[in-house]
Amino acid sequence: MARETAVYTHGHHASVLRSHNWRTAANSAGYLLDSLKPHMRILDIGCGPGTITADLAALVPEGRVTGVDMAPGIVEQARALAAERSLANTDFAVADIHALDYPDASFCVVHAHQVLQHVGDPVQALREMRRVTKPGGIIAVRDSDYGAFTWSPESPVLDEWLELYHRVARANGGEPDAGRRLLSWARQAGLRDITSTATNWVFATTEERAWWSGLWAERTTASGYAGLAVEGGHATVEQLEAIAAAWREWGARDDAWFMVPHGEILCRV
Repeated sequence: MARETAVYTHGHHASVLRSHNWRTAANSAGYLLDSLKPHMRILDIGCGPGTITADLAALVPEGRVTGVDMAPGIVEQARALAAERSLANTDFAVADIHALDYPDASFCVVHAHQVLQHVGDPVQALREMRRVTKPGGIIAVRDSDYGAFTWSPESPVLDEWLELYHRVARANGGEPDAGRRLLSWARQAGLRDITSTATNWVFATTEERAWWSGLWAERTTASGYAGLAVEGGHATVEQLEAIAAAWREWGARDDAWFMVPHGEILCRV
C-alpha cells in the first residue's frame, strides 16, 4: 500500500523558496486562468509561500481563496504575503491533501501545483480533491516531469544529478516523473471529463541560467534534499559538491539552455 504522506524531498531551504517565490499564476497556472470567474471559491493545495495563491485571489475579487500546506511555517509566510498585498479574500491553514478538513462540495476550483509528485498516494489525493469540489467545479493539477528535463550543452555530471534525484525522491515515497502520469492517476481516481495539456519553463537568458543553475547548485549541497541524499546512502558529500560545481559550470556558459516540461490536467466534476 502506498504511503499516504511522503517526505517533501526539497525541504524549505532558501534555495528552494527562491524557486517557489518566483512562481506566479501566469507562469505556473496559465492552463487554468481562462476557467476562472470572479465569484469562485478556490482551494490552493500545497500553497507554499503563497505567490500563486495571492495571484488567484486577485483574479476572483468576489470569491475567496484558501491556501493550505503541510508546513506551518510556510503557511505563515503565505499569510504574510496575502496581508502585504492587502488581499482580504484569502485564508490559510495547515492540511494534508489525503484528508482535507473541508465538507464535501466546498470549492468551485481545487488547485495543486507541483504537489502530486511529492505525495505517497496521488490517486487518493485526487479522490479527496474531487470530494471537496462542487458539482460542475474544476480540479486543476500541474506537475513537472523530471525524466523529460532537457538541457544543452550535455553534461555527464548533470546526467548523474538527474539519476540521483530520481533515487532520492522515490526513496522518499514520491514520483518525480509525475507530469506524464497525471491523466492516468485522474482516471484511476474516477475522473472522466479530463483535459490534458503540457507547458514548459525555459531558462535561456544569462539571468535565467544564472538563477536556475545557482539555486540547484545550492540546493544540491545545502537543502533538505542534500541531507536526504547523504543520509539515505545515495551520494557522498563529495559527490554532491561535484554536482554543484557542474551546475555552476553549466550555468556560466552563454549557450546553455534548460527546459522543464509540465503535465497539466483540468478535470470537470
